[in-house]
Amino acid sequence: MSENVLPHAPAAWVDPARVFAGVSAQHPDVFWLDAGPGASDGWSWIGAGDPATDDEVRATICAPVNAGVERVAGRFEGGWVGWLGYEPAARRAGAPAHADEPEVPGAMWLRTTLLIGFDHEARRVWVSAADSVALANDVVQWDAAGQHAANPDAANPDAAPEQPRRVAHQRHSPEEYAALIERCRGAIREGDAYQLCLTTRFSVPGPVDAIAAYLALRERTPAHHGGFLRSGGVVLASASPERFLEVDGGMVHTRPIKGTRPRGTDAASDVALVNELLASPKERAENVMIVDLMRNDLSRICTPGTVTVTGLLEVETYPAVHQLVSTVEGAIAPNTSVGDLLDACFPAGSMTGAPKLSAMTILHELEGAPRGVFSGCFGWVGHDGALDLAMVIRSIVVHADGAYVGAGGGITWGSDPAAEVAEVGVKARAPLAALGAELPPGW
Repeated sequence: MSENVLPHAPAAWVDPARVFAGVSAQHPDVFWLDAGPGASDGWSWIGAGDPATDDEVRATICAPVNAGVERVAGRFEGGWVGWLGYEPAARRAGAPAHADEPEVPGAMWLRTTLLIGFDHEARRVWVSAADSVALANDVVQWDAAGQHAANPDAANPDAAPEQPRRVAHQRHSPEEYAALIERCRGAIREGDAYQLCLTTRFSVPGPVDAIAAYLALRERTPAHHGGFLRSGGVVLASASPERFLEVDGGMVHTRPIKGTRPRGTDAASDVALVNELLASPKERAENVMIVDLMRNDLSRICTPGTVTVTGLLEVETYPAVHQLVSTVEGAIAPNTSVGDLLDACFPAGSMTGAPKLSAMTILHELEGAPRGVFSGCFGWVGHDGALDLAMVIRSIVVHADGAYVGAGGGITWGSDPAAEVAEVGVKARAPLAALGAELPPGW
């Protein structure tokens, strides 16, 4: 598709949210990879595509060093956009896994047929399709039409109802989840794991306006790896703060998040919570364990001696939470396919625990039900083998019967059950609020 990329000439900048309203009204299978409202750097991509198979994506060779392709319209100039769920990846890794849920596919990919790139720093728009000139004109029309198509109440959190209208259904009560934490600690005491990422789910039955929910989510909890993906009547809406895998120019990067604190009620309490997060032996140990796991995973597909930790225990702050983030990278070995990379690294260690196979086996028994798309990954894979995939966290999955929100936390021997229950509540609250729902009592 890159040979058809042209700058959007009629206007220097158009609002991605309004353009998406126009695109989504005309195409059943659409995506919006979103740098967030008010973004001043990075890229967003909006477009549509045809359903594609997981096999063709996995066969793509990861981008080598100095691939020789000049990118005039950002790093993604066409390829595939989609998601991968947890259960198929667990099976590939040799772990026990629950059956896939019939209403939500375990993998979904769209081969791009229409692509609009938004360069937030340069404030330019680039378009790509079979007829880029016609598309450039459509962008202006979509921008104008979108002013009326977007739901103003969903797009404006101040206009949205202050009180949630319904209570979500819980997979586990707070007491049940606390008991599972103790079983995790028992497995750690026995030496079967060092850390376990224990998850649960909150469901909201009934009709859901997926676009309105995403607009509300992105306003309440903006993130650099937001996304809306719709295909076959199923939607993933995410405000993910965690980059899972990025490949470009022969390098692969991962940025696991482990360690969370809520935002404070004022400046002083906010700073105190950051300091508490940085000083917590439990949170630091949890993060370092996953860093070591990701170093091991990347070493399976990187040139020996190139895997390094370039950022350790760094705090990133978002509207709802503070997060402890580290960065691991390496030089990817020649002729490594996307499938090779995923087999080495997915499911992500930040969503399993360590050692990975033992952790997944233990969690399969404890959680007792599928995670679905939650704990998976989503994003884009380019024709040239570059890719950018984020973790499916802080996300909503919408299907024919309603929607669900997954949440969880890393359990170590030093975990306090009450604090871990509270952390799940912090993570699930904003996605549920975007659905007009609240947490059940106790969370």
